[in-house]
Amino acid sequence: MNEIEILQTVLQAQGGDNHAFGQLVTQFESSVFAVVYRRLRNSAEAAEVTQEVFLRAYRKLSQLREPERFVGWLKRIAVRLSINRAVRRPPEAICAPETFNIYGSNQTAPHEALFANERATQLRASLKQLRRMDRETLEAFYFEGQSLKEMSDRFASPVGTIKRRLHTARARL
Repeated sequence: MNEIEILQTVLQAQGGDNHAFGQLVTQFESSVFAVVYRRLRNSAEAAEVTQEVFLRAYRKLSQLREPERFVGWLKRIAVRLSINRAVRRPPEAICAPETFNIYGSNQTAPHEALFANERATQLRASLKQLRRMDRETLEAFYFEGQSLKEMSDRFASPVGTIKRRLHTARARL
């Protein structure tokens, strides 16, 4: 596009012609991206800021008093928005992966292990006090990991009966 075509397209876009603004975007997208990328040095961020530049230009196009200065106006918007993004960007911190192992590990307090052992001892003692059928049903389901169907085959009972036995055994436990 030459300067006269750009001026006519800007005037049409100011008049509300969205197609004309689309032509401006197509014409200047790569140059705006280059301006933004020079400041940010990150293509993903530069692409985002480029979109913001054209959104801002679309919203403020009616305020542009000298349409022949559209190109400079657009680049000023690009520079301002890229500077804003660079200033507001949080600083990057480079850390060794081992630094973050503390957060991912499941470190428990020393007393938690004692409580877990005590609960396990109480559970074993309680299981011994149950009737044989209740104990075997709970052990098969929770400790051996058998499904209801497997338990149905093992105990030669329907699945509904196994469900009832589990419910009753849990209540008794």
